[in-house]
Amino acid sequence: MNIFVAKLNYDTEESSLRNIFEQFGDVDSVKIISDKVSGRSKGFGFVEMSNDSDANHAIDQLNETELDGRTIVVKKAKPKEEGGYQQRGGGGNNQYGDRNRYQSRRY
Repeated sequence: MNIFVAKLNYDTEESSLRNIFEQFGDVDSVKIISDKVSGRSKGFGFVEMSNDSDANHAIDQLNETELDGRTIVVKKAKPKEEGGYQQRGGGGNNQYGDRNRYQSRRY
C-alpha cells in the first residue's frame, strides 16, 4: 500500500521517515518529494508498505503524531491521475467566446 505523509518538517530525512514506519512492518520504499529547482523538500512524501494490514495500522497510529517538531498527516495515498495532473475546466475560450473567430476578422 502506498501511504501519503504530509506536513513534514523540511529537514526531515527519508531515513527518519523509514524508521518510524518500520515499527509497524516492512517498508519497501520511502520518498520525500523535493523541489526540482531548489532541491528543498516540499514537506510531503510517500511510504510504500507491502502488507496492507501493517500499512493501515501505521496510518492509524502515526496520523497526527509529531515528527521532527511537526504534527504530520498520514493517510492512504490516492492513485495519481493519468497524465500526472488533474485537469480543470476551461477549454481555451475567453470572455468573448471562441477566440478563433475573432482572430480571422479584419477591422
